[in-house]
Amino acid sequence: ASGDANDGTVAAGTVEFRNVVFAYPGAETPVLAGISFTARPGATTAIIGSTGSGKSTLLNLLPRFLDAVDGEIRFGGRNIRTFQLDDLRARMAIVPQQAYLFSGTVAGNLRMAAPGASDEDLWQALRRAQADEFVRNLPNGLNAAVGQGGAGLSGGQRQRLCIARAILRKAELFLFDDSFSALDYATEARVRQALAPALGSAAVIIVAERVGSIMDAGQI
Repeated sequence: ASGDANDGTVAAGTVEFRNVVFAYPGAETPVLAGISFTARPGATTAIIGSTGSGKSTLLNLLPRFLDAVDGEIRFGGRNIRTFQLDDLRARMAIVPQQAYLFSGTVAGNLRMAAPGASDEDLWQALRRAQADEFVRNLPNGLNAAVGQGGAGLSGGQRQRLCIARAILRKAELFLFDDSFSALDYATEARVRQALAPALGSAAVIIVAERVGSIMDAGQI
């Protein structure tokens, strides 16, 4: 359909929700109803709400882990349903609520996002995620062994490694799903400040429960 093409007026990375509705199969009431907003490149859009209010559900609609039951989601001016799934997801970097690491090394985990990244690229991402110091102190540093799920690392360490992994990608859209919850306020503030240059012209959507996490956002 002609309406599926980008007519050239919408910047890459722009996210548009138009009257989006989502309900789990068999549920009497939708989790999300009538959601409309635009998230623009170079800006941070924050979604705040209590546990169970549908924040993660909303984020999961973008990579199409879930599909809206009504309304339309557009990305870069195109309906997300017109993308090949792997192409759609390749344009996004996601830090999920559960910071998950795979068994292997720190470097191996980070390079899942950018296989061609140099060691210096990895250290730069770790510095931005405020993770360079603890990685330097691990036995073997970048080559330190990581257990399945990140066993042996604290929740905050796992979160920071997942943030470093995400920002290694040259993505058009960054999704942070409550990705700072295990960090104390001071560390979180440093991470968010250091992330700004890494995210550059991408669109950023942050889901949070703490108001402090989203105070710098362009729209909330």
